[in-house]
Amino acid sequence: MTGYLLRRVVQAVFIVIVVTMIVFGLLQLLPGGPAHAVLGSRATPAAVAAFDKANGLDNPVYVQYGIWFSHLVQGNLGYSYNQNQSVISLIGERLPKTLALTITAVILAMVVGVTIGTVQAIRRNRAFDYAATSVGFLFYSFPPFFLALLLIILLAVDTHLLPAQAPQASSVWTVLSDPRALILPVVTLAVGGVAIFSRYMRSSVIDNLLQDYVRTARAKGVGSVRLLVVHVLRNALLPVVTLIGLFLPLLLSGAVVVESVFNYPGMGLLFWNAATSRDYPTELGVTVLAGVLTVVGSLVADILYAVLDPRVKYVSR
Repeated sequence: MTGYLLRRVVQAVFIVIVVTMIVFGLLQLLPGGPAHAVLGSRATPAAVAAFDKANGLDNPVYVQYGIWFSHLVQGNLGYSYNQNQSVISLIGERLPKTLALTITAVILAMVVGVTIGTVQAIRRNRAFDYAATSVGFLFYSFPPFFLALLLIILLAVDTHLLPAQAPQASSVWTVLSDPRALILPVVTLAVGGVAIFSRYMRSSVIDNLLQDYVRTARAKGVGSVRLLVVHVLRNALLPVVTLIGLFLPLLLSGAVVVESVFNYPGMGLLFWNAATSRDYPTELGVTVLAGVLTVVGSLVADILYAVLDPRVKYVSR
C-alpha cells in the first residue's frame, strides 16, 4: 500500500507539472498579452515594451516558465495586474466558497443518486426504473448554463420562490447563512451528478444481487432489508466512491458556468472574470489549483476504495 501511494503521489506531481506547462504555453499564444490587458488596446509599442521588460515578459517562454514555476514551488502564484492583489490571496478568499458549493452539491448528488439507483435496481424493468432512467438521461444531457437559466425562470422569475442570485458575502459562513440563495446553484451542479450516480448505483446493486453471497444469505433467512443495507450496499458503493474522483473535475468545470450565471463569488467566477479580462496570472493560478484538486480527488478515491474493500491489495511493482 505504501509503495502504491508513493507511486501515485509521484504521478500526481508529474501530471500537475505537465498541466502547468501546457496551460502556460497556451496562454502565450493568446493575442494581446498582459501588457494590452493592463495598459489598454491603444497602448503604444514603446509602452508595451517597457511593461514587458519590467515584468520579465521579454524573456523566452521557457525562461518565463522557469521563473514562474520557481515562484510556484515557493507558494507564490503571481500578482493580478487587474485586481492589484496577489493571486494566492484572491484564491484564499474564493476557494472556501467554491468548496462549500461543490461539497454540498456532491453530497446532494450522492444521497439522491444512490437512493434512486438502489430503488431502480430493486424494482428493475418496472415503471419507476424506466421513468428514472429517462429523466436521468434528460438531465444529464442538459448544459449547466441552460439548466441554470431554466431554474431561474421557473423558480425565481415566474414563481418568486427562490432568489435568482447566489448569496453575496466576503466569508463562507455568511454565504452558508443564506441557504435559500444557495438552492439554485447547488441543484444546478448536482443534477448531472444525480444522473451519473444513479446509473452506476443501479448497475452495481443489480450485479451484487446476482452474487452467490446474496443467495447464501437468503438461504440462511436473512431479511431483505438487512441483506440490502448490511451486505449489498457496502459492496455496491465501491464503484460510486471511485466515481467521486472522476466526478470532481466535471464539477469544477461546471462551477465556472454556474458561478458566473448566479454571480456566486467563488473560484469559478474568479476564473471567468480573469479569462474575460486577460488576467493571465490569475488564470494560471486557478488552473493549477484545479489540477491539484482533481489529482488529489482521484487519489483519495483510490484510498477509500481500499479502505472499504479489504479484498483490494496494492502490490508494488
